[in-house]
Amino acid sequence: MRKERLLFFVAICISVLACTSCSNKPGELSFFQKIQGWELLFDGETLNGWRDYNGRELTGPWTVVDGTIQAEGSGGDASGYIVTDREFANFELYWEWKISEGGNSGVLYHVVENRRFAVPYVTGPEYQLIDDENWEAVNGYPLEEWQRCGVDYAMYVPDFDTRKLNPAGEWNSSKIVFDNGHVTYYLNGKVTVEFDAWTDDWYARKDSGKWATAPEYGLARKGHICLQDHGYPAWFRNIRIRELPTKTYEKDLFNGKDLTGWDLYGTDLWYVENGELICESGPDNTYGYLATRDYYDNFDLTVEFKQEANGNSGVFFRSFVQRPAIVNGWQVEVAPKGFDTAGIYESYGRGWLIQIEDEKENILKEGEWNTLRILAQGDNVQTWLNGEPMVNLTDERVGRGHGRIALQIHDGGGIKVRWRNLHIKTL
Repeated sequence: MRKERLLFFVAICISVLACTSCSNKPGELSFFQKIQGWELLFDGETLNGWRDYNGRELTGPWTVVDGTIQAEGSGGDASGYIVTDREFANFELYWEWKISEGGNSGVLYHVVENRRFAVPYVTGPEYQLIDDENWEAVNGYPLEEWQRCGVDYAMYVPDFDTRKLNPAGEWNSSKIVFDNGHVTYYLNGKVTVEFDAWTDDWYARKDSGKWATAPEYGLARKGHICLQDHGYPAWFRNIRIRELPTKTYEKDLFNGKDLTGWDLYGTDLWYVENGELICESGPDNTYGYLATRDYYDNFDLTVEFKQEANGNSGVFFRSFVQRPAIVNGWQVEVAPKGFDTAGIYESYGRGWLIQIEDEKENILKEGEWNTLRILAQGDNVQTWLNGEPMVNLTDERVGRGHGRIALQIHDGGGIKVRWRNLHIKTL
């Protein structure tokens, strides 16, 4: 009897596994897919859960037709993008698609919404969907290799000789696996590209090609899924996602030797001396920033600083900087006594979000080394100065933020601050 039960159990398991290869009806998941943690991003009937990029609702040019999401083909470079309401960090994303003859579309991920970003592709990488075969005949010019179907757009290209692409008007399946920076694209069950994001090779490609003028491209480690109407009809169905665990790590942000891993904005002076990172006012006496090359959203950061010659500075988080030196995000203040060191300031819109209590001003040790700790998780940010709790802020807008850690030097001139032991642990 035990042997018969075992055989029966094995048969059931084989049947369930076999069902995973069966086509689901639009808007349905199989029993086994649900067990594996898959979720639908399209229910087959409505566009619930989708809206315009940088918008609050869906205004088009997208409709539901016969269990598919259809891009009507009236979008363009500057419009026609829809995004998921939710954001995703590490995931396995599967969808089926077909495109019109000579058509062009795409699926983007880790897209960041911000009024400073007019279009999603300056932040989110794109899995290119395009009709290679008929493109030149329809549009009058050839495609570059990095524009062809299945590429990581303008970054990584597959072996086109082994790629399997069904012609325009026929269904294809695609998948993106993003696992803590290791990325794999699939087309009709076969790998097209595989690479590691945020490596030296990745940054070299980003900084030397199409994205050289898009400094925030691909840096976000969490963001929206985006579909593109690029002026051609396209259809999507069976869009589903399975979230993967996010790995945590800790590291020193400053190596004590040089500015490796940092980007400089403005004309102020940033240099290394005796293992310390020093910032000084430059010839223009304007704002300046030294920002991490990478993004950090949820983290526990400690940094030591010593103020000299005024010492008006700060530590920005979940921020990005536009050249020459315009910052967008939130700052933990570093300033002379009496000016709210460890309080939190928003660089655009609202100004001070929370200042410190007056009796805590004496915790700052002017002319000596101080230890600042910043704990950011979700919409909550807490700070400590020299081991003493300073502020505790919960703010929805802060919780939606993504970006870099950046050190500031204030405008006005005559400022000098020393930094050391910048250590971060991701959460």
